[in-house]
Amino acid sequence: MLPSGTVSTALSQDLPGGMAVAPAVPAVSVRNVSKTFRMPHERYNTLKERALHVFRPRGHDELEAVKDVSVDIAQGEFFGIVGRNGSGKSTLLKCLAGIYDIDSGTVQIEGRLSPFIELGVGFNPELAARDNVIINAIMLGLTRKQALERVDDIIAFAELEAFTELKLKNYSSGMHVRLAFSIAIQVDADVLLIDEVLAVGDAAFQQKCHDEFTRMKAAGRTIVLVTHDMAAVEHFCDRALVMEHGRVVRIGDPPAIAREYNSLNFRAVRAEALVLDGPDTLKHAPIAELVSAIFENDEGLPYAAMHQGEQCRIRIDVHFHADAQNPIFAVALRDDRGKAAFATSSELQGGSTGPFRAGETATVWVEFDNWLAPGRYNLEASVSPDGLGGNAYDLREAMSSLLVHATRSGGGAADLPHELHIERS
Repeated sequence: MLPSGTVSTALSQDLPGGMAVAPAVPAVSVRNVSKTFRMPHERYNTLKERALHVFRPRGHDELEAVKDVSVDIAQGEFFGIVGRNGSGKSTLLKCLAGIYDIDSGTVQIEGRLSPFIELGVGFNPELAARDNVIINAIMLGLTRKQALERVDDIIAFAELEAFTELKLKNYSSGMHVRLAFSIAIQVDADVLLIDEVLAVGDAAFQQKCHDEFTRMKAAGRTIVLVTHDMAAVEHFCDRALVMEHGRVVRIGDPPAIAREYNSLNFRAVRAEALVLDGPDTLKHAPIAELVSAIFENDEGLPYAAMHQGEQCRIRIDVHFHADAQNPIFAVALRDDRGKAAFATSSELQGGSTGPFRAGETATVWVEFDNWLAPGRYNLEASVSPDGLGGNAYDLREAMSSLLVHATRSGGGAADLPHELHIERS
């Protein structure tokens, strides 16, 4: 058995005729990785406190953040890691980046690594942006000459030309994000580790991230993306992994992983319809289960961004594990502040949905002209029993997200088509 942190060497395979060829080496190889944090019951901030309480028992709790995780990521693969808050996905990414020492197992990375993990890590707030770019680019593997040659392109991508000589302590969080991401993608890394970049920054920068991901994927770069955005997983990733309680629940194709993530992300279900068998497995399924909820185009493919004024289509798929009479299907779009920008339901449309039998799947489409203000919107979906006052069979928040772009905005929740007339008398 190899000790923790060691790097193993791939063995060759013998082909017919005696020719030996080495198998393709994964860009990222993780074997039985575990990481536990010790959290003391008492925290001492000064030497005096330690001296006064020298005989006090100092117990601690242990948090197993990552438990026996194994996965291989191929060279040139766009790989997603998803999971609910506290599932261990960001901890795993930091183990891959070497930020955390692992307790057991091995991690092997082939080639140059570029992490974009935590806001401000590696930045000196007392230095100007240009100096921070040069220092961080060199830390990520560029020579000083290469860093100097690319500093203007990095700052231009981040759209910070007017703030080049400003100290980073005076930057906003959005400016920090743009600068850090711009450095990460300019260092010609073989493997990029990216944590939740799509959840920060304004809509224009998020679209830049999408465009850059498309370019890097076409160029064959290996990218590991941690995200809650299932639309991004389905749009970009070749495969993905879903984690829960520090363990790998499933590795597979993006649609299957999105369904698995959503099944773990219940917010409210009828209490009598759900019984848990262990932390991860459903012993009795709910009466109705939301399988997926996406924004899709005319070809039925998911998309994550659109321009204002275009036709928007939402699709939700609901599977019935038991008979249900006149279930109510509903969707809502919420902005980054959690405020509802659009909502509708089958009940508001004035008609009953009829009976659904166990084993049936309902597909519901909602179409509307998109005049939402520019920004990011999260899709919430639910399926509920007929009548008022009952809890939902299944309700999920942020199942997908959509970026809305526009050349200008009126400043309201929606930019409705209108005419403005002025008369002079």
